[in-house]
Amino acid sequence: MVKLPLSLLILATAVQGYTQTTRTNTRLFSVVETTSDATTDSAVAPGDRDILVRAARGEKVERTPVWLMRQAGRYMADFRKYSDVYPFRHRSETPEIACELSLQCHRAYGMDGIIMFSDILTPLPVMGIEFDVIKGTGPVISTSIRTEEDIANLSKDYNFEEKLPFIKEILNKLSEEAEQANTSLIGFVGAPFTLAAYTIEGKSSKHCLTTKKLMMAAETGDNECITQFLDHLAQMIGEYAAYQIECGAQVIQVFESWAHQLSPEKFEKYAKPAAQKAIKIIKEMHPDVPVIYFANGGSSYLELQRDMGCDMIAVDWAIDMAQARAILGPDIPISGNIDPTILFGTKEQIEQAVRDVIDKAGGPGMHLMNLGHGVMQGTPEESVGWLVDE
Repeated sequence: MVKLPLSLLILATAVQGYTQTTRTNTRLFSVVETTSDATTDSAVAPGDRDILVRAARGEKVERTPVWLMRQAGRYMADFRKYSDVYPFRHRSETPEIACELSLQCHRAYGMDGIIMFSDILTPLPVMGIEFDVIKGTGPVISTSIRTEEDIANLSKDYNFEEKLPFIKEILNKLSEEAEQANTSLIGFVGAPFTLAAYTIEGKSSKHCLTTKKLMMAAETGDNECITQFLDHLAQMIGEYAAYQIECGAQVIQVFESWAHQLSPEKFEKYAKPAAQKAIKIIKEMHPDVPVIYFANGGSSYLELQRDMGCDMIAVDWAIDMAQARAILGPDIPISGNIDPTILFGTKEQIEQAVRDVIDKAGGPGMHLMNLGHGVMQGTPEESVGWLVDE
């Protein structure tokens, strides 16, 4: 494949994105037309700027806001113009590219939030943990974590501005873009257990066996590596999320991507306390910024997530939204949880799935709509538009 100059590639994609007709005007006009105090000379309702933020705090809002996990992804042809040419870390750590990839989906579909294109592993180098993301393989982490000595050797100097200088530039720029687009800016972090397991296993793992052996060693008192590592990660993640907020993020989502590897008992003993510590750090530093916690594969122990300390719980697609709402109770804000595979269905099926999840969550304006996992590679682009518009 011919590698285009970066400046030309970004310019061409941006021009194409801004000149295309977006599908979201109909949805936004309907809000304006049905809101008594809204102006009639704009396609954007005044409350759209912070509707996602308000929903994440648990407020009832004018309509159900929506954003999608992996909304910036390979299902978009414009995204693949970059992912087919540049390796992941080059894309996520080059501010011009990261901003462009963050904005493409919003220009096309008008979700209620822009999320920074990055990765949950991005902050690991501040601790001295090195990683790469290999196309066709996924994340590969070269730093070995097995012993208490390995934990003692990790850096505790979390100088994000010095070690991750691109984050501030990306978020500052996206903050300006979000304001101009009258929408919200979402930051995110990986939860401590997920980052610990990724690091210990060294790559994606079917059984997470090395990590689980370390848990058992901790329980016999033979090796405290896992508990020390989780505590170390919780501190770093909390501070990293706070740094994202200071750079412009208005909402933070905490991704427990490997929750499916945990029994309820192990979640409660290891993952939960570490995640609670990270969330507490965020809320103590920025009490007014909503934090969303998402445990992928954790819907089987949703009742254990009621006291995470966050503002909202996001649920995966493996549980019925009405059941999830009943388990969490009426006072815990909820996000989710459409099955991502519905986006391979018909327009009618997608629209019905949207109506169903809104109804089961309590009606329009009563939750933050999302998928129950990320947008899948191969998803038809027009299907994303149908979901967002409905």
